[in-house]
Amino acid sequence: MKKEQAIQKFERQIALADDLKASESFSPEFKKWQRDTEIIITKVFGEDTRHIKDFDDISYSLGIFSTGTPDSAFVEAYLEGLEEAKSILLSFIQEINEFWTEVLEPKEDNLEIEKIQNLCNRFHLISRQIRSRHANRETLNIEDEYDVQDLFHALLTLYFDDIRPEEWTPSYAGSGSRVDFLLKQENIIIEIKKTRKGLVAKEVGEQLMIDILRYQAHPNCKTLICFVYDPEGRIGNPKGIENDLSKTHEGIDVQVIITPRGL
Repeated sequence: MKKEQAIQKFERQIALADDLKASESFSPEFKKWQRDTEIIITKVFGEDTRHIKDFDDISYSLGIFSTGTPDSAFVEAYLEGLEEAKSILLSFIQEINEFWTEVLEPKEDNLEIEKIQNLCNRFHLISRQIRSRHANRETLNIEDEYDVQDLFHALLTLYFDDIRPEEWTPSYAGSGSRVDFLLKQENIIIEIKKTRKGLVAKEVGEQLMIDILRYQAHPNCKTLICFVYDPEGRIGNPKGIENDLSKTHEGIDVQVIITPRGL
């Protein structure tokens, strides 16, 4: 349960406790309030905790009385019990405010980025698997960058509906260029590269830097994911390139992913 939600629930029970002062300890309204409060406490803190014990130990009636005990004494005990309950619930709120660390739910855009990251990290396994077909049937062999784009496009359709391939970027240094995939609704651009002879670590790094500068002018680019497919292991230090370039560049979140590793 979120921090703010837990506080609101306890505040509501405190307000209801004030309304119950006009009722009696055996009234249906009081019984419902007591049970609802117990449920909230167990949902927030758990069942076997001091919190529920402290609340259940509250007495709303006299422990010792006789036939001569006036009704006002029972009313006073009931009201004192409600005040004690309010104090304990206020203590719960203070505890939540001081000691709870808010657990933030993942943002929707982070979830979309994680999906793309997963496709990048699993791409080599997928490309290897589709080569193993029954009866030597034809398949897609990943031989160049266009093959990588075709397979990656198919994989993107698992998660995204509006995938725009080969969108023009604004002009940079006097020339325009194309991007591989634009996810316009998510404001994500995916740039795909495949290493080959003549396109290894130094050249890949230089191309990525040019891409990053170019996409800073793109109106729909808040996140740039650069996927470099390196099946032959031509890049000696992929982690180094990832660490150097994966950062925020002029407001664009850049993530470089080079796979597979450990070849």
